[in-house]
Amino acid sequence: MSILAVAELKDGNLKKISKELTSAGQKLGGPVHIILFNGNDSHVSELHNSGADVVIKVNHKEFSPDSWANMITSIAKEMNAKVILMPHSLIGRDCAGKVAIQLNTNIIADVVEIKGNSDVLEIKKPIYSGKAFARLKVSSPVLITIRPNSQEVLENYQGKKEVKESKPEEGLVKVKFTNIQQVESGKVQLTDASIIVSGGRGIKGPENWPILQELADVLGAALGASRAAVDAGWIDHSHQVGQTGKTVSPNLYIACGISGAIQHLAGMGSSKIIVAINKDPDANIFKVATYGIVDDLFKVVPAITQEIKRLYS
Repeated sequence: MSILAVAELKDGNLKKISKELTSAGQKLGGPVHIILFNGNDSHVSELHNSGADVVIKVNHKEFSPDSWANMITSIAKEMNAKVILMPHSLIGRDCAGKVAIQLNTNIIADVVEIKGNSDVLEIKKPIYSGKAFARLKVSSPVLITIRPNSQEVLENYQGKKEVKESKPEEGLVKVKFTNIQQVESGKVQLTDASIIVSGGRGIKGPENWPILQELADVLGAALGASRAAVDAGWIDHSHQVGQTGKTVSPNLYIACGISGAIQHLAGMGSSKIIVAINKDPDANIFKVATYGIVDDLFKVVPAITQEIKRLYS
């Protein structure tokens, strides 16, 4: 009996959350098996180094929530997995409920902290749209989806590092993708980003996004936005952070001209460090900020950008 995780790829690269899952599994005592759909030797090596004892390679090119759920369920039953860890991503959320139903097991979604062992786990997750956190104690078997960027990643894990090939049946598939239209949302994806630079109503108009984009570029960050900026038509919805947008947990979140409505805080409140730049000293964002700058963002942001360029030139 052991821990089973599910890896994800994006544009041929292993997503960081995959390594977070293997590392989290080792915190529970392992051993950790992880399913890798359509991966290569480089992906296998990354997973082994971050805590995977066994990488289970599955060659199945055509994604559908039904087929993935069926195959994950089959492998989980075969190895009698006590804990199943999946990303709290679009794909993870699409499959997790189906897997839990087929296994007749508990499911806990959007977890940001996990400890204990594979028999009894202590879990922390946001509730009430991020306004509070719940601490739960749960016995296995259980399926858990973990929020990206919430777990530390192990390096150079020294385990047995096995690779297995698996050919589980696709099973009954009721829904198949016929076409995927991807919206270009920036150089760095919001949900995977370790640094995010976000703008709100305070940027005053779409013509000022390049100021924030330049800072994002020098930091290797993703560009985010509040609902006010999106509703005004200044930027595409794919950039929106908040209750009706994307939920993110970066290491650094820089909020520029964002007042800090509760709906926005629900999407970024678990960020490790929050820097708020706003000329209104009473802005709600300062209540959650690690560091606050009360000044005009049109002076502060370019100054920060130039200083970072000077330091790394």
